[in-house]
Amino acid sequence: MLTTDSVLALAPDDASAKAALGLVSASKWPLRGADEHAVWGECQGSGSKPYQTQVDLAGPAFRCTCPSRKFPCKHGLALLLMKVSDGAAFSGGPPPAWVVEWLASRAEKAHKQEARAAAAAEAPADPEAAARREAQRWQRIESAGSDLARWLADQVGTGLGALNRASAAAWQTMAARLVDAQAPGLAQRVREAAAHIGDAPERTLARLGLLQLACEGLARRSTLPAAEQSDLRTLLGWPLDRADVQAQGTPLADRWCVLAVVQDEREPKLTERRVWLHGHASGRRALLLEHAFAGKGFEQGWVAGVDVDATLVFYPSAAPLRALCEAPAVVGVSALPNIQDEWQLMAARVAANPFVPLHPVLWRDAVLVQAGGWQAVAGGRALPLAITDDDAWALQARHGGQPLQLAGEWDGRRYTPLTAWGAPGQPPLWQRGAA
Repeated sequence: MLTTDSVLALAPDDASAKAALGLVSASKWPLRGADEHAVWGECQGSGSKPYQTQVDLAGPAFRCTCPSRKFPCKHGLALLLMKVSDGAAFSGGPPPAWVVEWLASRAEKAHKQEARAAAAAEAPADPEAAARREAQRWQRIESAGSDLARWLADQVGTGLGALNRASAAAWQTMAARLVDAQAPGLAQRVREAAAHIGDAPERTLARLGLLQLACEGLARRSTLPAAEQSDLRTLLGWPLDRADVQAQGTPLADRWCVLAVVQDEREPKLTERRVWLHGHASGRRALLLEHAFAGKGFEQGWVAGVDVDATLVFYPSAAPLRALCEAPAVVGVSALPNIQDEWQLMAARVAANPFVPLHPVLWRDAVLVQAGGWQAVAGGRALPLAITDDDAWALQARHGGQPLQLAGEWDGRRYTPLTAWGAPGQPPLWQRGAA
């Protein structure tokens, strides 16, 4: 189920993974124990007292008494690495009190979250005041959308040839106006378009076209179906809170294959994690999107290549993809789904919501070749890859140049491999970011 590579893929950075490998030694762990629920141990550090480290296998979730601000820390990773490589070396018997207390606190926390969500759904509210606030915000956004539409017409009327780096300041001014109107998502789209001035004209025109489409959606928002209104709201950067998603979203229970797990630094002290899932029975794709601030990390761990039993609640959308998930239960190594036409699935999603920035794509029997940059070739198609030379050669070496089963993200231009298998039913042989 868990492998050395999948554990290392949980590391917050390469330095943590390397440090964890240096702690994989029985001599550094005077106490090691495990049962079906958790793994625990004591690692002697620089202080007089050893660090108490524990892992909840249901996550996996980590806790350690060391002062590290990285999550999971090197001790938690090392403990899990040792359990994966030699589980028989861990003593059985009841866990220590500090492990029992932590597991109980996690269960209590989950119970309280469910209780708060239920209370929020039942709590009395002032619907009239809420409706007034929402109407006022929509009024500000729609006014800003009208300004943006006129501004876009001016840009196109002047001509794309007049756009240059010097003109980007005007784009930043428009983005600031959208932020003031409480449409930060739309403002970010304007900033991204400004950052790519000088690209191929067709790409600039495509970005302007999506902005114009957003303006037209705002102009006739009241006539749009509810699902498309939800997508418009998401585009504006006005998300639903967790309780609203649970109340309005669509739940779906399934056995989910974890296709890929990727973490990116979006800005200083902000880490984004994307977990891509595929439902074996439903055939649905899902995205679990989370953010961690100031190096706090993520309490719930995810491992690519395993199956989990879980109920997801999908955000309202014309092309539901993002979802919430609570208390997933790992059930074993995944057998990769056999999808016949990934591009048809993606085309339907784009038609329903053209603002989706990333699409999950399974690319079967792909061969990596160099042809003006790395490409993945399969089924008569060649995908340009967003991959470093080091990762590409590592993939080639690990599978001897044979066809690979890839899971990754398509951004409309390039494919980013995130997980690679040699054959279905086996653990992944490579994951992006794993040491």
